[in-house]
Amino acid sequence: MQLSPKGHSERQPMSDDEMGLLQEAIDRIVEKAQAFGLDFYEMRYEVCPADIIYTFGAYAMPTRFSHWSFGKSFHQMKTQYDYGMSKIYELVINSDPCYAFLLDSNSLLQNKLIAAHVLAHCDFFKNNYRFRQTNRQMVHAMASFANRVLQYEQDLGRAKVERFLDAVLAIHEHVDPHPGSGGVASEAKAPSRPAFREESPYDDLWSLDSIGKVTAPAPAVEQYAKPAASRDLLLFIMERCPDLQDWQRDILSSLRNEMLYFRPQMETKIMNEGWASIWHARIMRELDLTPDESLEFARMHAGVLAPSRFQLNPYHLGFHMFEDIERRYGREKIFEVREVDSDVSFIRNYLTKELVERLDLFLFAKQGDEWRITATGWEKVRDGIVQQITNCGFPYIYAEDNDYNRRGELYLRHAFEGVELDNIYVKKTLPHVYHLWQRPVHLETVEDNHRVVYNFNGQDVERKMLS
Repeated sequence: MQLSPKGHSERQPMSDDEMGLLQEAIDRIVEKAQAFGLDFYEMRYEVCPADIIYTFGAYAMPTRFSHWSFGKSFHQMKTQYDYGMSKIYELVINSDPCYAFLLDSNSLLQNKLIAAHVLAHCDFFKNNYRFRQTNRQMVHAMASFANRVLQYEQDLGRAKVERFLDAVLAIHEHVDPHPGSGGVASEAKAPSRPAFREESPYDDLWSLDSIGKVTAPAPAVEQYAKPAASRDLLLFIMERCPDLQDWQRDILSSLRNEMLYFRPQMETKIMNEGWASIWHARIMRELDLTPDESLEFARMHAGVLAPSRFQLNPYHLGFHMFEDIERRYGREKIFEVREVDSDVSFIRNYLTKELVERLDLFLFAKQGDEWRITATGWEKVRDGIVQQITNCGFPYIYAEDNDYNRRGELYLRHAFEGVELDNIYVKKTLPHVYHLWQRPVHLETVEDNHRVVYNFNGQDVERKMLS
């Protein structure tokens, strides 16, 4: 949960008396959550100072490998916090047991609300179908990988390992979260060789069956079987790049596993935050709050749900959609939706005309030097939101050929769906792919209704028209 308050004042860390009251409140919150029907893993709460919370926020986990990009994120987030521009109130980890980290400078009421909020997150982690295959012990897996990266840096030099990490992180979002949907495994099958059978004294008898039969010539075994297109670029490179060393394959595999762990959270951001918000509100209303606490709760809850002028607030949209679903279909339905949907199906199935109008949702885009509203019709708004969050907002890039022109070059293709790639990102990303593949790399896409291909041979990025 992150808010952007208009200048927050830093308070002293929670006192021992407040910590005792918080523990008592958490016990009551857990009871209320269970009474509402929430089903969560064992919860473990830690109250931490801002430096720890923002370190975890920058690294996205309590334990992770060292990289300059995490330090950059920490500096940006901590600076915004120090100047009162934003504030992270908590972090919760999808694990079993589930860990929640609360900010020690939060007020007692704020940490009560957050304790209820993260319980609902844990219920979502445990029950939503997209999280069922995630590694609930990923904290330990990431810690082990961090130690291996440190050892690689000591053995090979930090610059070499960091350069490889840079290259992998440049494309680490391009994994396939749905195995069997066009991955590396589904490749062209070469003709099988005849089964081998040991010679025996009875071979002359077995051969009588073939007398008078015409034997078809054995098909020629293909020397090259082109793989099926794969959108799991990390897996494709890891399995098909011939020059990778073991430590490089380990980094590719581990970062791919980390991305697959984070992917369900990216695919369910609106649902997850809406679910947590609706239950923290209901649980808090069941507690015996003082008048001052009730006022503070109302102010904080309103801040969480406040719509943004610049982007979609997932708390705001998810909260109101779940309330609308419950009003129309009943309490059981929202538990069903929480289990079987992701953001794409959630928006497509349950964002109604009435909601779009009541929440004043619209699409906007930059036209020339100005930002303009481009659509207000509810179906266009719904479909526009779905388009923006499909594949977590990343373009579909397929690895089509690992031996392009029979020279071991890598050929990638962008599945164009009406939105062009940012050519600045293309020109900056291809050198990273080249660093992984160690041979020329090609990327086909569509620009101005024409097929084009970007080529990088280790020196310059070239753009050529195909049609």
